[in-house]
Amino acid sequence: MNWALRAVAACAMSLGAVLPLNAADLVMVEQAGCHWCERWDAELSAIYPQTDEGRRAPLRRVDLRDLPEDITFTSQPVFTPTFVLVEDGQELGRMEGYNGDEFFWFLLGRLLDAHDIAAAVTQ
Repeated sequence: MNWALRAVAACAMSLGAVLPLNAADLVMVEQAGCHWCERWDAELSAIYPQTDEGRRAPLRRVDLRDLPEDITFTSQPVFTPTFVLVEDGQELGRMEGYNGDEFFWFLLGRLLDAHDIAAAVTQ
């Protein structure tokens, strides 16, 4: 985390705010009509924010055909869903596709641990 972000975080925390220690997001690249995106929604979207993984990397959803300019992807996403771990606008790693909840949690946990992504700090 750069010095300016640390200063803002320290100031906000002194005021009782809750900010993440790491500025990480899990970006879900999706598109309309994607069966596997719909399956992820049905199985995990409601519980994701309540999990440790969801606190470590909050979900941000983007459309495959309208990718945000504030993220530097290592390569253009092709498949949906593609889950991209992003910190400070840079891709750290990704998971392509969705093959069920157990496989998703396993791969996401490994991805988060590999990049030492911590849960948000609360006061």
